[in-house]
Amino acid sequence: MLAVPFDPSLALLLVAIAFFAGIGITTIGPGGIFVTIALYSLTPLPSSQVAGTAHATFVVTGLVGSAAYLHSGEMNTGESRAIAIVLSLSSIVGALLGAQANTYVPRSLFGVLLGGVSMAVGGVILYRERRGFNPLFEVDPMSRFGRLGLACLGLGLGVCSGLLGIGGPVLAVPTLVLVGVPMLLAVAVAQVQSIFIAVFAASGYYLQGNVLLPLAVVIGTPLLLGVVVGWKVAHVADPDRLKIALGVVLFGVGPYLAL
Repeated sequence: MLAVPFDPSLALLLVAIAFFAGIGITTIGPGGIFVTIALYSLTPLPSSQVAGTAHATFVVTGLVGSAAYLHSGEMNTGESRAIAIVLSLSSIVGALLGAQANTYVPRSLFGVLLGGVSMAVGGVILYRERRGFNPLFEVDPMSRFGRLGLACLGLGLGVCSGLLGIGGPVLAVPTLVLVGVPMLLAVAVAQVQSIFIAVFAASGYYLQGNVLLPLAVVIGTPLLLGVVVGWKVAHVADPDRLKIALGVVLFGVGPYLAL
């Protein structure tokens, strides 16, 4: 049951934010975080319900995003599948740990952590677009060492995503680019990983009674539409300006969330 009444204007605002968040998910990755930010900053919901409800919406968006990138060919190589499998499987443990850890995080600390992640992701995007950067190191997903490195990344990404209720692509795309994965492939792989993170994190929150299904449907529907639109945008438009705008917003909203 939806425990908190929402007036029509707030519902419309959440729907609009969810639509544009969906576009960001399949265009450049960091989009789902805006759903979490909106639920945290615009509603009085406790952090556990914010994270749990957000993850419930990311299950379907991950499935649709993965299907879209499979259709366009990014997931048809052995390398892409190897990255997706290792990241996804290692994320399961992380997502469950993160969901459990959230129960010990007060709402005020949740805001600080969410704001810090928002600023970090925004800063990485802005730095990359303004200065550019070479990968910190190259990961070979076909080697044992490369798979071990990806497994460690997946575990860490799963914990952070599960704890904060942010979609897997928010952190996975910038991280994968930093280890040498091409941008479009990183976005595609992150869609697959997000399914596993969302399913297991949402399951953990649901068992705690912290998934508001009616609210998840209200937000998830426009979010899903945005995912389809974003996939089309990623293949026909230069997303550089969108990346810069996204980075500015994420970096700017961080202090507000933290304080």
